[in-house]
Amino acid sequence: MHENPIAKLVAGIDEAGRGPLAGSVVAAAVILDESCPIGGLTDSKKLSAGRRLELEVEIKQNSVAWAIAEASHHEVDQINILQASLLAMKRALLGLNLKPQQVLVDGNRLPAVDGYQMLAIVKGDLSEPCISAASILAKNYRDRQMIELDRQYPQYQFARHKGYPTALHREMLKRHGVSAVHRRSFKPVRDLLDD
Repeated sequence: MHENPIAKLVAGIDEAGRGPLAGSVVAAAVILDESCPIGGLTDSKKLSAGRRLELEVEIKQNSVAWAIAEASHHEVDQINILQASLLAMKRALLGLNLKPQQVLVDGNRLPAVDGYQMLAIVKGDLSEPCISAASILAKNYRDRQMIELDRQYPQYQFARHKGYPTALHREMLKRHGVSAVHRRSFKPVRDLLDD
């Protein structure tokens, strides 16, 4: 089977973990194979955990290239969550083993990377399959990370809330104080440190 020389390499980029009070912000970049479409791609938040895992396998097996990167909770605190999200996106894009001709980024801001043709698309994970694929890889990677943190810090129950500021998480924070992986620049954490 010969490659279609006209096929343009389009990468989709999305992140997971902007809202949580703990852990890294994670981004993924995916170049899908147009000759091998994957059914059911949408915003990762609209899919069950089981369906996301099934799609992750398909994405990794059938895409032309994919990469996952992160910015740590320390970086989030140093440069703010928006800049850390863009940094994770930049790292994911530069982690691809092929250079795409076009990059579609979920949201309204673009990472600062020279030499790429980029377009920001609000709610792009609903309209662009390559962004949906990136959102699924980023979400699954981050969820696994939070399950790992749950083993290290069982008192916070990270596996249940994935670091998001749920009532349970806030209660555990009040009860046990701030852990080494909490984002100190986020208000609910900062307020506890200021007490």
